[in-house]
Amino acid sequence: MSESDEVARLRERVAQLESELAAAEQPATRDRASRRGAWRTVVAAVLITLACLLAPLSVTAVWASRQVSDTNRYLETVAPLASDPSVQQTISDAVTREIFNAVDLQGITTDALNAISQQNVPPRVKTSLQALRGPLVSGIQGFIRGQVESFVASDQFAQVWRQANETAHTSLVNMLEGKQGGALSAQNDTVTLNLAPIIAQVKQRLVANGFSLADKIPVVNKSIVLVKSDSVTKAQGFYRLLNKLGVWLPVISLLLLAIGVYVAKSHRRALLWGALGFAAAMLLLGVGLTLGRIFYLNALPTDVITRDAGAAVFDTLVRFLRYGLRAVGALALIVAAAAFFTGPSVTAVRTRAGLGKGIGYLRNQSESAGLSTGRVGTWTYAHKRLLLILAVVAGALVLTLWSQPTAAVVIVTAIIVLFVVAVIEFIGRPPAPAGGPPTDPPARHTTPPA
Repeated sequence: MSESDEVARLRERVAQLESELAAAEQPATRDRASRRGAWRTVVAAVLITLACLLAPLSVTAVWASRQVSDTNRYLETVAPLASDPSVQQTISDAVTREIFNAVDLQGITTDALNAISQQNVPPRVKTSLQALRGPLVSGIQGFIRGQVESFVASDQFAQVWRQANETAHTSLVNMLEGKQGGALSAQNDTVTLNLAPIIAQVKQRLVANGFSLADKIPVVNKSIVLVKSDSVTKAQGFYRLLNKLGVWLPVISLLLLAIGVYVAKSHRRALLWGALGFAAAMLLLGVGLTLGRIFYLNALPTDVITRDAGAAVFDTLVRFLRYGLRAVGALALIVAAAAFFTGPSVTAVRTRAGLGKGIGYLRNQSESAGLSTGRVGTWTYAHKRLLLILAVVAGALVLTLWSQPTAAVVIVTAIIVLFVVAVIEFIGRPPAPAGGPPTDPPARHTTPPA
């Protein structure tokens, strides 16, 4: 056997051995890759689940730190209560009741009529004076009640309400932190509101309108019960926890979601499920607020505050929290829709193809009518990816910098971003092939994620 034949035989043998070795190592490699992929899936699922669980607490923490702890935002929150009819009626009834308790109208009227009857008046007049005691008392009570209701419905009361709430805000924060004192206080399981500032203003109004007896109204330091429930202490502890966490909870939640999406084998699918999880978490938070409202109204002392007034107070205090959860829920659904329609499913592919054909048809019709974008269209097509990224980033910045974005703000911003994307796709003019008119790219119909 020649030397060349021996070399060829050895090469064949080496190739055979390498093939057998590769075949033997392939199952082990597949097993390692499978185990590594399984761990990535588990870690991604855990991180995304934790992010979704923290999402409701994050929205509530932002509300607690911004709407409740900040004086200006708090005043903006409670300002509508001054014009709520049920709240006005509750305050009017409470203030009127305290004035009647402080001033003995029956005794004062009786003394006045007795003093008149002791004068030189005919007997018939003396008898009539005693009969007038009841109507006089009712008339005075009606006058006082009318003055109180008129004041509570006036713009002056709105100013007093704001001043009182500005003073009481420190008391509210102290109450939620477990401290006592001020217009609002919480002891054990009861929350009370001090009516002294409002009664003092009504007293001045009555005296100014000629009812001098109101000057005899002493300083009334009376409070009405707003909440009586064993949940007050629990709410205080929950507030202190959320206020300490502040804006860190949203950062932690979003960071966990981002890491989970990055670790997952399919980033797009992980983002889809994460966004749906955030939307479901906001739905659960909304259900929790509804249940909390029911528990709060059931705990109200009906002999002090009506259910309508209590409902108005609750709805006003948590309305920005509702705005926040709706905004986050809407944004999560938009992200989920974007992740779905950029995927490989039949529906997503057909939708993208239909949109691409529609935009291409409109572009061709415009150019046929002589409306060509020229160099602008060519430049837009060449930098289309950058322009699309800038459009999405601009929409994200709008939502980030908006102080109190609502669901409507989120939806309108998303629609504007989609419109800008469509305009970019429409203006982008594919380069003309050599020796022919400009044509659209043949088969790619993709829409970038919103």
